[in-house]
Amino acid sequence: SQQGCDPFAQTQRSKLQHRRARINQQINKEMRMRAGAENLFRATSNHKVKETVALELSYVNSNLQLLKEELEELNSSVDVYQHDSESISVPMIPLGLKETKELDLLVPLKDIISEHYGEEGVLFEKEIKEFMELRQAMRTPSRNEAGLELLMEYYNQLYFLDSRFFPPNKSLGVFFHWYDSLTGVPSHQRALAFEKGSVLFNIGALHTQIGARQDRASLPGLNQAIDAFQKAAGAFNYLKENFSNAPSLDMSAASLNMLVRLMVAQVQECVFEKMTLLRAQHDFLARLQLAQEAARVEHVYSLVHQTMTQAHVKDYVPFSWTTMVHVKSEHFKALSHYFAAIALCDCPVASDAELPEQEKAFIQFHVTMPEGPSLRVLLQDPEERRKLGKAHLKKAIMKHEEAMRIHGLCKILRKMDILQEVLSFAHKRSLSKYSEIDHEEDFFETGDAPNIQPKTHQKPEIKSPNFSQVKVTDLFHRLGPLSVFSAKNKWYPVRRVHLMRGENGFGFTLRGDSPVLIAGVIPGGCAAEAGLKEGDYIISVNGKDCKWSKHAEVVQLLKSTGEEGVEIGVITLQGSEGPKAAEKKAAAMSSGSGMLKSNKENNRKSLMNSKSASTLLVWSKKSKRSKKSTYGVPFTAVGDNEAMY
Repeated sequence: SQQGCDPFAQTQRSKLQHRRARINQQINKEMRMRAGAENLFRATSNHKVKETVALELSYVNSNLQLLKEELEELNSSVDVYQHDSESISVPMIPLGLKETKELDLLVPLKDIISEHYGEEGVLFEKEIKEFMELRQAMRTPSRNEAGLELLMEYYNQLYFLDSRFFPPNKSLGVFFHWYDSLTGVPSHQRALAFEKGSVLFNIGALHTQIGARQDRASLPGLNQAIDAFQKAAGAFNYLKENFSNAPSLDMSAASLNMLVRLMVAQVQECVFEKMTLLRAQHDFLARLQLAQEAARVEHVYSLVHQTMTQAHVKDYVPFSWTTMVHVKSEHFKALSHYFAAIALCDCPVASDAELPEQEKAFIQFHVTMPEGPSLRVLLQDPEERRKLGKAHLKKAIMKHEEAMRIHGLCKILRKMDILQEVLSFAHKRSLSKYSEIDHEEDFFETGDAPNIQPKTHQKPEIKSPNFSQVKVTDLFHRLGPLSVFSAKNKWYPVRRVHLMRGENGFGFTLRGDSPVLIAGVIPGGCAAEAGLKEGDYIISVNGKDCKWSKHAEVVQLLKSTGEEGVEIGVITLQGSEGPKAAEKKAAAMSSGSGMLKSNKENNRKSLMNSKSASTLLVWSKKSKRSKKSTYGVPFTAVGDNEAMY
């Protein structure tokens, strides 16, 4: 069986979790005190009391600020995931995994196995324990491909758990407990969808950690980072589209939307880094392209910043994240102006042969046309190029300074030397370029350079999770084929029937595999006398379990019986008695009606009834029925695949 990562990491993480939860409790206590103090302040007209309360309020508020900063520091242990490469890469934002409490399913699953399946629960202890071990390992996945496979394996196993043990309108009575990845606040629900959604969230989070760990100074490292952040975006997006009404903030639609955008921006930043690594930046067009790539990174980060500062998101997104995203948008805006200036000032003036191509690129380069001479004159006049270049550098320097100012406002980012180094290096580089092209005799006022049109040569993809890449077998396979033996079907207790073979055989027609179905019973034949009915499933022959047996195997067992006859175990599904009911059922099955309601409907119910713990998210993937299902075919006379025995 698969292992999680080392227990030491688990204890470190649970320590973090406890500290987070403790700080959250303190924050809640301070908030209650503040609310009480505010009410008193409003209600009293006594001057002395007002003064005392005002003092208390300022004390509570500064306490709250300190607590929030402490929580902040816990939430943004970004350095944990950074690599030790020589070259400087700007840090990326990884997400912490959601923590969960242990879960004991031994008793509830044994109960269902005996009550619903009529089997002895004790005989399935090995399978139940194996499932619980898989869940235990899944709590601490290693930060690599193996960790992802472990989460996927568990996620896929939940499909079987759902089909076997979670009937449509009844819960198992077990609570799934998960902590919010951003705030550490615990939530619990009985719905298995909450467990599935949380595992899916962790698949996304693990991708972000793998992405943040890559050495982005090399091409393979960059490509892996791009792949990881695209897959993270895909997991969060899939979660947003397939689940609704999550009880925790980190899985709300607004939060997931923000995370998808953040991942897309991090991909875009990697694409920019990839270009700086690949291109010989000495030619004019390559530098224009770099400037446009940088403008594109700025554009996507400013979108993320807008999303992070929305009313219902800004309260729980770590301040260091919001600041880092803001810093990056200013930093890349500065870079776009810097590369524009370099293209204009460091590249040779266009020759007549190059002019058409350069003119074409330059027409689409600025958001609005720069003032001054026509493009053709500009491109062929070194002095005009220097003037415009100087205007771009002036803007770059302003933006570098803004990035450094915002960076300085966040205590946590101030501790991150890497980011500080990158910002001040870029700032110095622009300053020295400016002093290099600045002439003492410049009497003109440096104009305002227009912004650069964002453009990328590699659009980020949102890569949905590919669940089929990790194959799993149903741990509870022994209960029988899911097409019949599932939580949503009910059947009457097993009947044991003794059959003798008459002159015309047993007197029934059989159809299908696993389990084999009695498709017709001949009136007055041996089967009819023994009480077998159309629609019965054969689950044993002479004590041999036949739930999974193929058609031919069952026929073989029946044919090999002698004078003494044969004992057959059969079950009848409730609601499937008689041909009419079976036809109705076949129609219902093939149309898929009455399957899960779509998300839209859940959203309408939304949080109104989320107090009753079972309302989360209906998991809205339609269950795929086994091809071998016999329901698809209405019960008619003997068909091609039926045979008379």
